[in-house]
Amino acid sequence: MFNLVIGQYVPLESYVHKLDPRAKLISVLLFVVIVFLANNWPTYGLLILFCLAAIRFSKMSFRFIYRGLRSILIIVLLTFILNLFITTGGPLLFEFGWFHIYLNGFVQAVFISIRLLVLILVTTLLTLTTSPIEITDGLEILLSPLKKIKLPVHEFALMMTISLRFIPTLLEETEKIIKAQAARGSDITSGSLSARFRAVVPLLVPLFVGAFKRAEDLAMAMEARGYHGEEGRTRLRKLVWTWRDHVLLILILLLTVLLILIRS
Repeated sequence: MFNLVIGQYVPLESYVHKLDPRAKLISVLLFVVIVFLANNWPTYGLLILFCLAAIRFSKMSFRFIYRGLRSILIIVLLTFILNLFITTGGPLLFEFGWFHIYLNGFVQAVFISIRLLVLILVTTLLTLTTSPIEITDGLEILLSPLKKIKLPVHEFALMMTISLRFIPTLLEETEKIIKAQAARGSDITSGSLSARFRAVVPLLVPLFVGAFKRAEDLAMAMEARGYHGEEGRTRLRKLVWTWRDHVLLILILLLTVLLILIRS
């Protein structure tokens, strides 16, 4: 869990890094929607190819992304197993006692797992190639029409960015607490399941205390630097929409058309 890449930003010189954060946010939102258009092998294969191409153009290492998402793959595996045994229909493929695996269950399990995997890959690639400041500015500009109905758009964008930023920080803090308690004789890797759950409780108390302390320190630091929300705030870097962003949206639209044409 300490190698998670979600919430981390890796500065590189790539085509994906140079894209406007607004274009990337819109594309990810559209991709989350069009993923549900896929319902056969060619459409899911097309989604996988799109994700692999996005990783290639971002110059991110496939091994680095795999190591970072290795823990989350357990969720994908559990999803596959649940759909494998719950969904019925079609020819019987395997039978052992009360376990029955049908063809429709196997196909459904593969499709749902691929859908979940590509969603994780695309959202992770967004945080890896976009700095927290860029995500905040992009979200705030995209949601700016909601200011007319008195919604705190700036505060919402800032809250989302801080949440993403503190994911690796909290994981690092958890690792330190585990090592500190292991040095004092605590062990959460052995024993029965109930014993492991009881051993986790002492980890939660210092973790929550540390999280609240970090939040308080952050609030005091922001106040000390004269932060008062959006009022009177300017940006160091202006977001510029270029031809790359048009190309990205065109590719998303082409992907949508292809999925509609070849879906069952």
